[in-house]
Amino acid sequence: MAKQTLVPQAREALDKFKMEAASEVGVNLKNGYNGDLTSKQAGSVGGQMVKKMIESYENGMK
Repeated sequence: MAKQTLVPQAREALDKFKMEAASEVGVNLKNGYNGDLTSKQAGSVGGQMVKKMIESYENGMK
């Protein structure tokens, strides 16, 4: 099954969000293929994205 974005227009915003999260944790992402990242680097980017999403949700609840 191919990876699909539910809202295609959100792809650009998601890519920007991913790049910002990577920058915050010191991982240098490139546009396109990033298969040369270590598991630790990829995990730190994903973890930072989740952390920011949770913070945003919690702030929206206030």
